[in-house]
Amino acid sequence: MQVVSGPDYRRTIHFEAPPSIAVPAAMAGFVEWFNDTAPGGRRPIEPVTRAGIAHLHFVSIHPFEDGNGRIGRALAEKVLAQGLGQPSLIALAYTIERRRKDYYAALERNNKTDEITDWLTWFGNTILTAQETTLRRVEFLVAKARFYERMRGRLNERQDKAIGRMFHEGLDGFKGGMSADKYIAITGASRATATRDLQDLAAKGALRRTGERRHTRYHLDLR
Repeated sequence: MQVVSGPDYRRTIHFEAPPSIAVPAAMAGFVEWFNDTAPGGRRPIEPVTRAGIAHLHFVSIHPFEDGNGRIGRALAEKVLAQGLGQPSLIALAYTIERRRKDYYAALERNNKTDEITDWLTWFGNTILTAQETTLRRVEFLVAKARFYERMRGRLNERQDKAIGRMFHEGLDGFKGGMSADKYIAITGASRATATRDLQDLAAKGALRRTGERRHTRYHLDLR
C-alpha cells in the first residue's frame, strides 16, 4: 500500500506500508512494545512520549485497509489515560482532524527513519493544543446551556431553528455571522419576517448586532 501524488510519470511516494506478509510480526512487536512501556511494564516510558511513538508506530505498520489513523489516535488517548490513571478527556482526535494538513506532513517527515524528534515535538504540542481546545469546548457547552436556559420559552420555531444552526458550528462560530439572507435560507421566512425575528433576538439579548444596512450581521451573545 502506497500513498502517492502527482502524474504517473513523476509520482511522489509519501508513504509505503510494509508488505502484508510482514504485518503480523510487526503487530506482534508493536503489542509487546506497547505493553512493556505501559505504567508498571518492564520499560515504562513517559506518557506523552509514549503516546507519540505509539501513534506513529501503529500508523507506520498500517495493518488495516482503512481507519488506521483513527485507531492510532485512540491508542494515543489510551496511553495518556494509562499515564493519568483515568480517562484523559482531551479532544486529541478532534484537534488532529482540524490540523489534518500539518498532521499528514508531520507523518510524512517522520515515517522513513528512526529519528522522530520532530514528530514527538509536533505531537506534544498538539496534545497541549488539545487540552486548551477541551477547556474551550467545555466553556462553550456551559455557555450554550446557560443561553438556552435564559431563552427558554422566548424563541419562536424559526428563531429556535436558526439559533440551533448557529450553535452547530461550535467553537469556530457561524462563519460571517447571521444575515437576513442566511436566516431566510435556514428558516424559509419572508424578508420582512426575517428582519423582524433578528431584531427581536437582538432585543432579547440572544444575538449581538454588528454593522449597518446590508452589512448588518448577528452573532450569538454568550454572556
